[in-house]
Amino acid sequence: MISVIVPIYNLGEQIENSIKSILNQNYQDIEVIAVDDGSTDDSLRILEKLVETDQRLRVIHQENGGVTKARLTGVAAAQGEWIGFVDGDDFIEPDMYARLIENAHTYGADISHCGYQMVFPSHVDYYYNTGRLIRQDQRAGLKDLLEGSFIEPGLWNKLFHRTLFQSLLHSDAMDLTVKNMEDLLMNYYLFREAKSSVYEDFCPYHYMVRENSAATSRLNEQKLRDPLRVLKRIKEDCKDDPVLLRAVNARIAGCLIGLATMPLGDQAELIAPHRRAARRELRALVPELLRGDYSRRTKLLSAWAAAAPASYAAVHKFYARARGTDKKYEVR
Repeated sequence: MISVIVPIYNLGEQIENSIKSILNQNYQDIEVIAVDDGSTDDSLRILEKLVETDQRLRVIHQENGGVTKARLTGVAAAQGEWIGFVDGDDFIEPDMYARLIENAHTYGADISHCGYQMVFPSHVDYYYNTGRLIRQDQRAGLKDLLEGSFIEPGLWNKLFHRTLFQSLLHSDAMDLTVKNMEDLLMNYYLFREAKSSVYEDFCPYHYMVRENSAATSRLNEQKLRDPLRVLKRIKEDCKDDPVLLRAVNARIAGCLIGLATMPLGDQAELIAPHRRAARRELRALVPELLRGDYSRRTKLLSAWAAAAPASYAAVHKFYARARGTDKKYEVR
């Protein structure tokens, strides 16, 4: 059995499409555990109505505790040998879990994962839909996850053997105060437990981008603070592995560059303290990057942003505008 955990918080009418896409999978040995995380709209009523149409759906209601707590609540209640996650405003294509579990069995993997598509009202971006299949041992899986060049940090395009969750369910490794990039942190711990994983680059998961969704919502304290907190936590855990340490340091450098060169706009009071701190940390990190086995790009951009953040920001803005990436997450 596959247990699919769906965290729900004030998703209203979007829930039905999401839940039905899971229940309508070609692979039928599925249970869906919808965890209502203290919704204040009609989400719980909609879920209870859906239960009447398919007994494979179970609903758990809890006080609001955030998406990580909701996911772990679902995992603890799951009966399946395999665990998947779907966000309650997204949906999946009918063959997703059949292909993922077939790959897991064929290659003896503890994690089976795939690509996804980011669906905007006006267009679709694929990540990455190349069709290639890659087998990863534990270290390769962790390295690919941390580098982020083709393995995305989301939990929702992956299938995990339930044994990987044992340490997370019986420890405080997952910091419930982290509200942004918590997917990467949980993935790190799960890939660390996995002996092997398999990745097939097809894109059956539809990540729906709407106004005020996670990808488009206005900056807040968590968006500015949490990514660096997550990366530092991972760095502390893998500090004795030079390969993984290089991967996470490069990721930290990219995060610091983004913060150090961020325009203040109309949120100066919120952004300015994070920008100052990032500039200090980036200057302190640059010597290590320049001495180490990092790409020329990482070294050049880090040194440039540390020495002349205003110049970097101006050129980056021009480059993004020329390529159209400055409007990547605009919802029109």
